[in-house]
Amino acid sequence: MIAAQAALETKMLLRNGEQLLLTVVIPTLLLVLFSTVDIVDTGEGETVDFLAPGVLALAVMSTAFTGQAIATGFERRYGVLKRLASSPLPRWGLMTAKSASVLVTEVLQILLLTVIALLLGWSPQGSPLAVVMLLVLGTAAFSGLGLLMAGTLRAEATLATANLVFLLLLVGGGVVVPLDKFPDAAADVLGLLPISALSAGLRDVLQDGAGMPWANLGILAAWAVASLAAAGRFFRWE
Repeated sequence: MIAAQAALETKMLLRNGEQLLLTVVIPTLLLVLFSTVDIVDTGEGETVDFLAPGVLALAVMSTAFTGQAIATGFERRYGVLKRLASSPLPRWGLMTAKSASVLVTEVLQILLLTVIALLLGWSPQGSPLAVVMLLVLGTAAFSGLGLLMAGTLRAEATLATANLVFLLLLVGGGVVVPLDKFPDAAADVLGLLPISALSAGLRDVLQDGAGMPWANLGILAAWAVASLAAAGRFFRWE
């Protein structure tokens, strides 16, 4: 039942034009545009080496947070979640299926963006294990935040807020603009955000070849535990 629901959730996600815009088109355009046009000073080295990890982090956020929050919010509004909750599929099974759908979509995103980045001259380094751990914890953190928003706000408010947060974190999350371009006090605060921890951790590993980024993993783990616990506590099915 979980596998069937996960397949259905994935098909619905990939057929949604707005979701495809968030999950595929925007990250791809940002990667190509900022890698080929000198818009932002990314410091020493190739621009694509700085941008690719940040765009991968953005792809995770767009699917696990923005896309999931909007889709789940409208499913809740139209009574879809209420009906599914009364089906043989248990509630935890439904959430598991949604999480599996997010992971499948992210794998497709990451493969596409990686191919494009390699064509643009990207030279990734570092440990694949560290990258996987960052992506998994980042997915958990953003999924918890997305479900918390979808389960507590009205669908229209979720739509507006999720898109606004996406834009704000795109600018202030270290995705395309380095955090050292911000004032020190602001950079310290922004560095604690999950998108900043994910993009910085991926950049440390893939650009600089660093070891396990424990500090960034710790920030993501804290966000994941807090957001998932809050979502489990406050999520309303109706």
